[in-house]
Amino acid sequence: MDYTPFLITLKLAFSTALFLLIIAVPISYFLAFSKWKGKIIVESLLMLPIILPPTVLGFYFLTFLGPESSIGQFFNDVFGISFAFSFEGILLGSIIYCTPFMITPITNGFRGIPRNIVESTYLFKKSRLNALWYVFLPSIKRSIWSGILLTFAHTIGEFGIVLMIGGKMQETKVASVAIYDEMNNLNYNAANQYALILLSISFVLILLLTFLTQKNRSDVA
Repeated sequence: MDYTPFLITLKLAFSTALFLLIIAVPISYFLAFSKWKGKIIVESLLMLPIILPPTVLGFYFLTFLGPESSIGQFFNDVFGISFAFSFEGILLGSIIYCTPFMITPITNGFRGIPRNIVESTYLFKKSRLNALWYVFLPSIKRSIWSGILLTFAHTIGEFGIVLMIGGKMQETKVASVAIYDEMNNLNYNAANQYALILLSISFVLILLLTFLTQKNRSDVA
């Protein structure tokens, strides 16, 4: 059995979780603490990937960033980056697709910080950056880990969005696509091996996520 699809899958999952963590913290902070009424529109747009089929996201991704689009041609001509049938493409698609799974737990974590802690940062005239780094983030570390695990697990299970954007190229063939290919080739033994490994990884991630959730509930109680 070729283990390359698992290496690509893990690379995609780690990269997606890392990039989303970097952008999710400031976005979640804004959603949790901003008093701007229009933020509900921003939050709704960020949550769209939860209900949109992967085919819809993949279609619009290729429409706006594919080789025939002006944006896609710009990145290809200037930076030499193609967002279709490349690892960079499935990474960007995965970031868009997994955004709600990172932002939701972190935003809820910020919103769950006791009001007296938030007000104390104002009382001691801490800057927003200092309050975020030294007070808020340590208070929601379990929410952050929940977001990381959710994003990682969801990325591992991605199929439709990766298949549409990445096709069946060697550098974009993740484990879920490998299972699909082996099934089409009637190679059920190989498909079963891929599926069992993917099932085991997913189970461990869900176990860790459940443990974190129960710890949060016990701390609240």
